[in-house]
Amino acid sequence: QVQLVESGGGLVQAGGSLRLSCAASGRAFGSYAMGWFGQAPGKEREFVATINQNGGMTRYADSVKGRFTISRDNAKNTVYLQMNSLKPEDTAVYYCAARRLGIVATTTGSYNYWGQGTQVTVSS
Repeated sequence: QVQLVESGGGLVQAGGSLRLSCAASGRAFGSYAMGWFGQAPGKEREFVATINQNGGMTRYADSVKGRFTISRDNAKNTVYLQMNSLKPEDTAVYYCAARRLGIVATTTGSYNYWGQGTQVTVSS
């Protein structure tokens, strides 16, 4: 079992930046692919970014390419999402997810473990 705890969300003005962190329990973190998903009010949870087990491959939703960067530190059991040039439409609860298979994936059903989410609100 893996527990994921997100942090770093908050209220920011448009154009600003935030860095989300997701701390994972357990010794298998380095074998998992990790992902970030966002869920806006009244909408389905959507893919944002994913990274493979060693950090050598990443993928992003088109809406965040060039603005967001996913990274990981396997020594710290932590994955990050650096969010720059934030827009009001980025407002959502952001969830961290872990996938036992270590290759990247963009669908919610591909992930085995989920955190509780952290709220990101971008004001105009």
